[in-house]
Amino acid sequence: MKTVRISLNSIDKVKSFVNDLTKFDTDFDLVSGRYVIDAKSIMGIFSLDLSKPIDLNIHAESDIDEILAVLSPYIIQ
Repeated sequence: MKTVRISLNSIDKVKSFVNDLTKFDTDFDLVSGRYVIDAKSIMGIFSLDLSKPIDLNIHAESDIDEILAVLSPYIIQ
């Protein structure tokens, strides 16, 4: 598992983020405080506070580099 911090501060960003995740047959979780939701759930994402960065847990054994390349527009350092 790998964890990265992401920012989803607009509706368009959330839509494109979910579309990018559905390309992979891997589980993704978003963690905000004590809430953990499925990152492929657009309704779940909108239940979070999107004004601050969120942790994304990537449950993948392989393809990590490819996943990170696709998610690079959302990742913050």
